Amino acid sequence: MHLAYPAVLSALLFCTGLYGVLARRNAILVLMSVELMLNAVNLNLVAFDVWLSKTAEETLHSGQALTLFTIAIAAAEIGIGLAIVLAVHRNRGTADIDKLRDTAERHDPDATDHDALTAEQSGEAQKAEATA
Repeated sequence: MHLAYPAVLSALLFCTGLYGVLARRNAILVLMSVELMLNAVNLNLVAFDVWLSKTAEETLHSGQALTLFTIAIAAAEIGIGLAIVLAVHRNRGTADIDKLRDTAERHDPDATDHDALTAEQSGEAQKAEATA
Protein backbone atom coordinates (compact mmCIF):
# COMPACT_ATOMS: atom_id res chain seq x y z
CA MET A 1 0.00 0.00 0.00
CA HIS A 2 1.22 3.47 -0.84
CA LEU A 3 2.06 5.94 1.96
CA ALA A 4 -0.43 8.55 0.70
CA TYR A 5 -3.52 6.51 1.69
CA PRO A 6 -2.90 6.32 5.44
CA ALA A 7 -1.50 9.87 5.44
CA VAL A 8 -4.69 11.26 3.87
CA LEU A 9 -6.87 9.19 6.21
CA SER A 10 -4.82 10.44 9.15
CA ALA A 11 -5.20 14.04 8.01
CA LEU A 12 -8.98 13.60 7.68
CA LEU A 13 -9.21 12.06 11.15
CA PHE A 14 -7.10 14.82 12.66
CA CYS A 15 -9.17 17.56 10.99
CA THR A 16 -12.38 15.91 12.22
CA GLY A 17 -10.98 15.81 15.75
CA LEU A 18 -9.83 19.42 15.51
CA TYR A 19 -13.30 20.48 14.38
CA GLY A 20 -14.79 18.58 17.31
CA VAL A 21 -12.49 20.32 19.79
CA LEU A 22 -13.21 23.77 18.40
CA ALA A 23 -16.95 23.43 17.74
CA ARG A 24 -18.29 21.25 20.55
CA ARG A 25 -19.42 22.61 23.88
CA ASN A 26 -19.80 19.37 25.81
CA ALA A 27 -16.66 18.38 27.71
CA ILE A 28 -17.07 14.66 26.99
CA LEU A 29 -17.33 15.31 23.25
CA VAL A 30 -14.20 17.45 23.43
CA LEU A 31 -12.35 14.57 25.11
CA MET A 32 -13.57 12.20 22.40
CA SER A 33 -12.31 14.61 19.74
CA VAL A 34 -8.90 14.75 21.41
CA GLU A 35 -8.80 10.95 21.33
CA LEU A 36 -9.63 11.04 17.62
CA MET A 37 -6.72 13.40 17.05
CA LEU A 38 -4.37 11.10 18.99
CA ASN A 39 -5.55 8.12 16.92
CA ALA A 40 -4.76 10.07 13.75
CA VAL A 41 -1.24 10.66 15.06
CA ASN A 42 -0.93 6.95 15.91
CA LEU A 43 -1.99 5.99 12.38
CA ASN A 44 0.65 8.34 10.98
CA LEU A 45 3.33 6.91 13.27
CA VAL A 46 2.62 3.34 12.22
CA ALA A 47 2.34 4.21 8.52
CA PHE A 48 5.66 6.06 8.46
CA ASP A 49 7.29 3.33 10.54
CA VAL A 50 6.27 0.68 8.01
CA TRP A 51 7.33 2.90 5.13
CA LEU A 52 10.73 3.66 6.65
CA SER A 53 11.36 0.06 7.66
CA LYS A 54 10.79 -1.05 4.05
CA THR A 55 13.24 1.51 2.70
CA ALA A 56 15.91 1.25 5.42
CA GLU A 57 15.75 -2.53 5.99
CA GLU A 58 15.63 -2.01 9.75
CA THR A 59 13.67 -3.96 12.33
CA LEU A 60 13.60 -1.46 15.20
CA HIS A 61 9.96 -0.36 14.68
CA SER A 62 10.30 2.73 16.85
CA GLY A 63 7.10 4.20 15.40
CA GLN A 64 5.08 1.26 16.66
CA ALA A 65 6.71 1.47 20.08
CA LEU A 66 5.91 5.18 20.24
CA THR A 67 2.34 4.37 19.24
CA LEU A 68 2.00 1.98 22.17
CA PHE A 69 3.35 4.68 24.48
CA THR A 70 0.87 7.20 23.05
CA ILE A 71 -2.02 4.77 23.57
CA ALA A 72 -1.02 4.28 27.22
CA ILE A 73 -0.78 8.04 27.79
CA ALA A 74 -4.14 8.58 26.04
CA ALA A 75 -5.80 5.97 28.27
CA ALA A 76 -4.50 7.72 31.39
CA GLU A 77 -5.55 11.10 30.01
CA ILE A 78 -9.09 9.99 29.24
CA GLY A 79 -9.43 8.38 32.66
CA ILE A 80 -8.37 11.52 34.52
CA GLY A 81 -10.31 13.78 32.18
CA LEU A 82 -13.50 11.79 32.58
CA ALA A 83 -13.11 11.81 36.36
CA ILE A 84 -12.73 15.60 36.31
CA VAL A 85 -15.74 16.03 34.02
CA LEU A 86 -17.90 13.80 36.25
CA ALA A 87 -16.82 15.69 39.38
CA VAL A 88 -17.61 19.03 37.75
CA HIS A 89 -20.96 17.71 36.53
CA ARG A 90 -21.86 16.59 40.05
CA ASN A 91 -20.93 19.95 41.56
CA ARG A 92 -22.27 22.33 38.92
CA GLY A 93 -24.93 20.23 37.19
CA THR A 94 -23.62 20.74 33.66
CA ALA A 95 -20.77 19.66 31.40
CA ASP A 96 -21.18 22.62 29.04
CA ILE A 97 -17.79 24.26 28.61
CA ASP A 98 -19.16 27.79 28.03
CA LYS A 99 -21.25 27.73 31.21
CA LEU A 100 -18.29 26.44 33.21
CA ARG A 101 -16.02 29.13 31.79
CA ASP A 102 -18.59 31.84 32.60
CA THR A 103 -18.89 30.77 36.22
CA ALA A 104 -15.13 30.61 36.63
CA GLU A 105 -14.53 34.08 35.17
CA ARG A 106 -17.42 35.86 36.86
CA HIS A 107 -16.23 38.62 39.17
CA ASP A 108 -18.60 41.00 40.91
CA PRO A 109 -17.05 44.50 41.01
CA ASP A 110 -19.30 45.56 43.93
CA ALA A 111 -18.16 42.73 46.18
CA THR A 112 -15.24 43.37 48.52
CA ASP A 113 -12.02 41.56 47.90
CA HIS A 114 -11.45 38.73 50.37
CA ASP A 115 -7.70 39.41 50.67
CA ALA A 116 -8.25 43.11 51.35
CA LEU A 117 -10.88 42.27 53.95
CA THR A 118 -8.58 39.88 55.82
CA ALA A 119 -5.76 42.44 55.67
CA GLU A 120 -8.02 45.05 57.24
CA GLN A 121 -9.10 42.60 59.95
CA SER A 122 -5.50 41.68 60.76
CA GLY A 123 -4.58 45.39 60.92
CA GLU A 124 -7.43 46.03 63.35
CA ALA A 125 -6.36 43.06 65.45
CA GLN A 126 -2.80 44.43 65.67
CA LYS A 127 -4.12 47.85 66.74
CA ALA A 128 -6.27 46.21 69.42
CA GLU A 129 -3.24 44.27 70.74
CA ALA A 130 -1.11 47.44 70.79
CA THR A 131 -3.67 49.37 72.83
CA ALA A 132 -4.29 46.52 75.28
